[in-house]
Amino acid sequence: MPHDTAELAALIGSRMCHDLISPIGAIGNGVELLEMAGTAGPEVTLIAESVAAANARIRFFRIAFGAAPQDHRVGPSEVRAVLSDLTRAGRLRYDWQPAGDQPRGLVKLAFLLLQCCESAMPFGGTVTITEADGHWRLAARADTLKIDAALWQRFEGGGAPVSAAQVQFALAPIEAGALGRALLLERDETRIDIRF
Repeated sequence: MPHDTAELAALIGSRMCHDLISPIGAIGNGVELLEMAGTAGPEVTLIAESVAAANARIRFFRIAFGAAPQDHRVGPSEVRAVLSDLTRAGRLRYDWQPAGDQPRGLVKLAFLLLQCCESAMPFGGTVTITEADGHWRLAARADTLKIDAALWQRFEGGGAPVSAAQVQFALAPIEAGALGRALLLERDETRIDIRF
């Protein structure tokens, strides 16, 4: 995918997230009103949980797939809130350690790589994200990993086809290249380490 096409895709991602966040927020507000009125039952609780999960996923997608202007930065509290909400009911945990505001492009790349790791961790695990002197590392640990080697070879120039659920494997190398970063990958049966 040429770089200008990747930018167009990011703008489309931003637009979709922008247009979806308001109606999902409105549904959440409606659920809160039902709860305050005392008319909420198990059905409303299920709706509230689904709205919270959809809201968390869209906030994540906004960063991972949206436009990332060079002058925009993302604070650690925003990132931790997104990741915490995203994993609230799951078996996967993210430990975001970078301190201070970070360039949105680097956070976007980290989020794409988190999705790559997530696809290899169907039974859960932990991904620790660190940054020191501009060098980033994602360390994924799980008892069992499900690795699709052809997808991970895209980090080294491989061209395996991707499905919609695997698009992060195509986008991460493009985003890394646009930032002047190389993706360095090490993995075995229980760990994935990615540096950039």
